[in-house]
Amino acid sequence: MKENYMVCNCKKVSYADIEDALHEHESFNSVLEAFEDVQKVTHCSTGCGGCHDKVLDIISELMMGPSAKA
Repeated sequence: MKENYMVCNCKKVSYADIEDALHEHESFNSVLEAFEDVQKVTHCSTGCGGCHDKVLDIISELMMGPSAKA
């Protein structure tokens, strides 16, 4: 796991919170589907919305798995 850090300051959601919420589900067909489910669990990106793209990037990175990190 990467170093944990705050991603959504409005809702106090960290990288680890997003990772945990993502792993609560078996599989996803798309990053946007995963984003919706992570958002339901963490409420990230429901305040100012400034973290929206960062949350999508994190979900995409996590869905690609460790082999995508070079």
